[in-house]
Amino acid sequence: MSTRTSATVRPLTDADRDAAAAVVKEAFGDEGTTVVDLWADVVARGLVRAELVATDGDEVVGHVGLSHAWLDTRSELVDIVVLSPLSVLPAHQKRGVGRLLLAAAVAQAQQLGAPVVVLEGDPGYYGKHGWQPAATYGIEAPSLRIPRPAFQVVALPEHEPWMTGRVVYRDVWWEHDAAGLRDPLLAQVEMSLPD
Repeated sequence: MSTRTSATVRPLTDADRDAAAAVVKEAFGDEGTTVVDLWADVVARGLVRAELVATDGDEVVGHVGLSHAWLDTRSELVDIVVLSPLSVLPAHQKRGVGRLLLAAAVAQAQQLGAPVVVLEGDPGYYGKHGWQPAATYGIEAPSLRIPRPAFQVVALPEHEPWMTGRVVYRDVWWEHDAAGLRDPLLAQVEMSLPD
């Protein structure tokens, strides 16, 4: 088992931008450049609600981004946040850096007054960190290509029971074809997830 991290989390600064992009690229492997380009576009369009980095000494070892989306409820559009991407350098994974980033991102979303934070990800991982299936709250994924168990939420103090409906991603996610998965990967993931 790897040793626990000595990393700390803080807001990203302009000086961190290149190092954070390198973390995202390495963490996402073959998809790294695609994710870096998507996040750069999210930043350029002013959709970022918060960006945090994990540092170990002077090294940036993790990054998490929160961006704007809406929840399309029966009565109004509600501003919410999407957590994506979450990235940790492979050499620092399985040491608690991701857990630190998740906790800090949720705390930041709460400070922003968001009622919920949503993400697409492995329920086995995120469930251990307090995330629940979005359907538990009557919240629907923005795409049918997001397996139901993989669309998860953390409800914050601003959440109210009437806040149900479909999440609406900003255009940048659709322009980059980054909502959900496509076959054959979608079929593989669906087969591995519980119903």
